[in-house]
Amino acid sequence: MTVGIAAAVGALFALGTFLLLRDDIIHVVWGVAVISQAANVYLITMGGIREGTSDTVPVLGTRYAPFPATADPLVQALVLTAIVISFGMTAFALVLSYRAYQENESMDLREWE
Repeated sequence: MTVGIAAAVGALFALGTFLLLRDDIIHVVWGVAVISQAANVYLITMGGIREGTSDTVPVLGTRYAPFPATADPLVQALVLTAIVISFGMTAFALVLSYRAYQENESMDLREWE
């Protein structure tokens, strides 16, 4: 499970970096959005549940081996806030890129003065 999550985070960071290096401004905006989501996944994994920390489920109160202890709610609240902020910033960046397209009549960054 840990290797799969690490591979997913690495793939998201790689995809975001690939998109950041494109010439199209929309790809750059989406690259920033993907990298921010990769950082959120990384934070959730680092502040999440650790296997073997508890043998009881808080709701049931009985021993049930497959379920570890609960995750830290502070990390989840901070990541939820980061998701909302990154959504707003992505929408703002897309509006700015549309305005730049209206001014320059091109989405290619190399054609801009």
